[in-house]
Order: sequence, then C-alpha cells, then structure tokens
Amino acid sequence: MAKNYDHLFKVILIGDAAVGKTCILCRFAHDEFKPTHLSTIGIDFKMRTFTVDGSRIRIQMWDTAGQERYETITTQYYRRAQGIMLVYDITRRKTFENIQKWIHYVEEHAGNEVKTVMVGNKCDIEESKREVSYREGEKLSQKYGIPFLETSAFSNVNIEKAFTEMCQLILRNVNAGVETQNDRKPSEAAIILNANQPSGAEEPSSCCLFR
Repeated sequence: MAKNYDHLFKVILIGDAAVGKTCILCRFAHDEFKPTHLSTIGIDFKMRTFTVDGSRIRIQMWDTAGQERYETITTQYYRRAQGIMLVYDITRRKTFENIQKWIHYVEEHAGNEVKTVMVGNKCDIEESKREVSYREGEKLSQKYGIPFLETSAFSNVNIEKAFTEMCQLILRNVNAGVETQNDRKPSEAAIILNANQPSGAEEPSSCCLFR
C-alpha cells in the first residue's frame, strides 16, 4: 500500500511529571482534553498526519514519563528523535528550573541534528497562579537558541502551532539534505511500555487536572 505522507518524523516530549505532556499529545492527536490521565509508565506514543508547508507529515509523537525512576529508559529514545519538545508547567517553578536538566539530557543523549522547542504549558490558568512569567521562559529559550511558546491543552492554545514549528525546523534539515529518520518503519520503535504497567499504578495522574 502506498504511504499517504511525504515524511515520517519522530518527536519526543520530555519534562517533569504532571506538566501536561500527555494532555498536549491528546489535544494535538485527537483534539480532545481529558481532566485526568493515568501516569505515563516509561514510553507511550501517538500518531497524526497533517500538512506543513505543502508537505504531508506523518508525525510519531512519543510521550515520556517524567519520574526520575524512568529517566534511564526514556533517554534511550532520544537519539532516534528528530525533534524534542521540552515542556514545563507555568504554575510550578520547579518544573521550569528543571528544564536545564532536561536540556542537558538532550545534549548528552540526542543526535547532533535534533531540533528542540520549549513549551510553557497551562497558560489558561488565572494569572494569580502563575509562577513563571512569559519573559522568563523567553529569556531561557534565547539562552539556548530554541523557539519558545506558551500553550494550553485545556483551551487548545498554540498546540497546533508548537507541532507545526517543530516540523518546520525538521523540514529545513530534510530540505538541506541532512540525514533524518523518516524512512524508519514505525513498528521498529513502537514499544509501548504502558502495556506492562505494574499493578498499583492505576491512580489518575494530576498532569491534566489543572490543564
């Protein structure tokens, strides 16, 4: 069967637990928002095909667990990624401070040509609950030379834009002749560790309880 896309891109979302990575993926992949989710165990993924700058992109989006006990597992997936989205929660300063830790992991484990976008999630929350200003996020992104957006999975703010910008960055590599992973068959890496979720891990995650 002929494929119905021009490029296959693998994008990984990383960041602390409960910053809304799963909610962002659900909004982008299925245009839905669920107030609670089970905590991601290891790695999970979703797919969507959409058009970016005239090219049909099949995007394979990997959702990583933010808990420290899974970091050894999730960092193994960085090298095969063409794009990495760094996500923090604007209502929890610690998740923003940890972005530099996640950037270090990208520098250590990802390929040289990987493209990175930083996202401050839950921007729909009332201003009194904000702990990280837009300017702080922008300043950190400028320090590392990466694009930055604030998003809300709850209100569907900038979700499409974040993935579009990510794919545009990767497309520039493709158009410049930089080797990518777009010929890799999805089944080669489609290991869904959630299928092995241990008993006792059924509690709802707070990742989307507050957007």
